[in-house]
Amino acid sequence: MPSKLCPARQLPGPGMNTTPDTFTPPHCPNPKCRFHSHFDPQWRFKRIGYHWSHCQRKRIPRFLCRHCRRSFSTQTFSTSYWLKRPDVLPRLLTKTVGGMANRQIARDLRVAPSTVDRQLSRLGRHCLLFHARMMAQAKPVSVAAIDGFVSFEHSQFWPFHHHLAVEPTSDLIAYFTDSEVRRSGSMTPAQKRKRERLEAAFGRPDPKAVLKDVTHLLEVVAGSQPQLTVLSDEHKAYPQALRGLKCKVEHLVTSSRERRDSRNRLFPINVADLLIRHSSANHKRETIAWSKRRQSSAERLAVFVVWRNYLKGRREKARGSQTPAQARGMLDRRLTVADVLERRLFVTRIALPRRWEEYYWRRVNTRVLARQRGHELTYAA
Repeated sequence: MPSKLCPARQLPGPGMNTTPDTFTPPHCPNPKCRFHSHFDPQWRFKRIGYHWSHCQRKRIPRFLCRHCRRSFSTQTFSTSYWLKRPDVLPRLLTKTVGGMANRQIARDLRVAPSTVDRQLSRLGRHCLLFHARMMAQAKPVSVAAIDGFVSFEHSQFWPFHHHLAVEPTSDLIAYFTDSEVRRSGSMTPAQKRKRERLEAAFGRPDPKAVLKDVTHLLEVVAGSQPQLTVLSDEHKAYPQALRGLKCKVEHLVTSSRERRDSRNRLFPINVADLLIRHSSANHKRETIAWSKRRQSSAERLAVFVVWRNYLKGRREKARGSQTPAQARGMLDRRLTVADVLERRLFVTRIALPRRWEEYYWRRVNTRVLARQRGHELTYAA
């Protein structure tokens, strides 16, 4: 096929699909190229033919960047890039938030459990980038309800908290972090002795982890705003975390003993906690599908955040109710799974908060496990 110089153009919006023959790359996929990080009308590329995809049973157009000489294809900008089973990824999102564990999903899709583990990790990374990009284009959250969601990794001797920030007026989950905590509560003498043995072998969680992670949570939510209103319960770490913020803070405390109905100021964050328990197999009470790593729990929670904010209506029984993103004016319609997975997102083009960078590169380790896979691929998502 003869070479043809073409100007670059922006990615199509949600629902605007292009055919392979009319596809125009939005930027160079090479992170080291000067035309990678932002749209530049001066960028030029040329078409260099096709290659045959045995998986998709169709030909894939190929291109060459005229600046860095890196070749790529339309598949480079697809969320199924480098996947042998591209049909699995779109079905994972709804199954993950539908209360199914990884092995249940694997049996349903007739694939290996390791395939589900890897693709769910990829989906979690994509959702981190998707939500970060949406929030970067939206107005900041000026009122946030915060709370800690308690779960555990590997065994009940290694509990942790997911800290969530929810906007009460729209139910939007703005951000989350996690913290290791020491096992507490009622324990038998044998359980106390086992906890001591485990902590002697693997170390104790940082006693200030909750304070550090809640401070980071509030810093991300506050951003560069001059003022922030925070709704919370009586947790002792919250006032200390608020003192570290640079903006003016109004802190409204609600007792955890108050009735948890719709008149409670913390009702939006309580609903978010309830939905996480209901929708995520790894957080159900008395489950055998608990997360073996906090890292995996964060990836699943990222999928839940995107589903809750952009795909699910705020009211369960109100047909056609707005999503949280619609309620705060970020979108004019409810998104679908195809909209979320329409284009591959590049971590080199989207700024992630520090904690979410650790989730993306799978750097959150579980103390008990000797071998833990990180994410080091350069060209695959």
